[in-house]
Amino acid sequence: MKRKLITAIGVAAMLVSVAACGGDDGGDSGDKAGADGYAGQTLTVWVMDGSSPDQWQKDVQAAFEKKTKAKVKFEIQQWNGIQQKLTTALSEENPPDVFEIGNTQTPAYAKTGGLADLADLKSSIGADWTESLNKSSIYDGKQYAAPWYFANRVVIYNKKVWADAGIKDTPKTRDEFYTDLKQIGEKTKAEPIYLPGQNWYHFVGLTIGEGAELVKKDGDKYVSNLDDPKVAAAMETYKKFQALSKAPKDKDEATPQQAEVFAKGNVGAFIGMGWEAGTAIAANKKIESDIGYFTIPGATADKPEGVFLGGSNLAVAAGSKKQALAKEFLKIALSDKYEGELAKLNGVIPNKESLQTNLTGNAVAEAAAPAAAGGGTTPLIPEWAAVENAPNPVKTYMTAVLNGKTPAEAAKQVESEFNKRLAQQQ
Repeated sequence: MKRKLITAIGVAAMLVSVAACGGDDGGDSGDKAGADGYAGQTLTVWVMDGSSPDQWQKDVQAAFEKKTKAKVKFEIQQWNGIQQKLTTALSEENPPDVFEIGNTQTPAYAKTGGLADLADLKSSIGADWTESLNKSSIYDGKQYAAPWYFANRVVIYNKKVWADAGIKDTPKTRDEFYTDLKQIGEKTKAEPIYLPGQNWYHFVGLTIGEGAELVKKDGDKYVSNLDDPKVAAAMETYKKFQALSKAPKDKDEATPQQAEVFAKGNVGAFIGMGWEAGTAIAANKKIESDIGYFTIPGATADKPEGVFLGGSNLAVAAGSKKQALAKEFLKIALSDKYEGELAKLNGVIPNKESLQTNLTGNAVAEAAAPAAAGGGTTPLIPEWAAVENAPNPVKTYMTAVLNGKTPAEAAKQVESEFNKRLAQQQ
């Protein structure tokens, strides 16, 4: 899945007028089904480019129309500029009834009243949604969206390099992973791992694995929590592995593209999204047969490393006049049948662990799935959006530690800027 999740920069500020447009009763008389169901009505559904295969849309459409006697119109949207477009649409009289929304965007839209409450939907079909995947759909204790699909990072490795080092199996623990990488460095001429100093989404995963939070509450505001010993422990783990890499300490995984570095054939592994293997193959077709994948190992064999979960939720516009019909659509789209079909067609993590059987045969998805239940996101607060603006203080913190500062010193160095961003008006 090659796409970037759009951060919720400025979303809350742009949504001031959205709350006034939401109905109190979930729709008007046009939303009520009669003897002919919802015949004559058309539901508008916005999905992002690449999210829903044509076959999935066709199958869901047929099931929806058979059940409700209404029509559904899918409208494909581009990620570039979607925040402004969606913000504008939600403030108008006829917003899209159902829409895909990035999981880290959801709280900002929920805060300002743009999303309908889906508590009844959670009760009827969401009892076994994976908790870690559903967290981003909840704001202020209420269910404002439904988890749809997700992806996370895995270890992408060069099987030939590992074989040349005499390694016969993939590691099951963090220590085994480190030992294998050291062995590559000792027994081959390859760089054990390509890990740039600012692959901050992997660092976020490590903090999740430590049970840490990047922010904390100080009275009625959020402030930096980078000085937490658990965050420091995550950074020390990152530093230990980064020491085995020749990658720059002050660059992220896109500068240069880590998959293109890996494609040259002299790197043992890197930590990335599954689609990055395709980038490597595009750069060097000969490497395709050497590429393998495994779950990022955690401290113990029974629990994978924490990972950042990127993905999308489905929401209903608070201003939609067809909320009951929209929920009928969600019951079908998120049913085991069609949620499973989406997972199989797109190789994405479904919203229930029981549906992961649909990933069998997809090597990347099989490697990613075990970590999903223990994954998480950046802080699910609207105030977080500004933190990610360049220069990202979390990246600055990481580079400072890698260049010799203690985690406490590095946290102190960025604290003022971090807190300033968290205090920006939303």
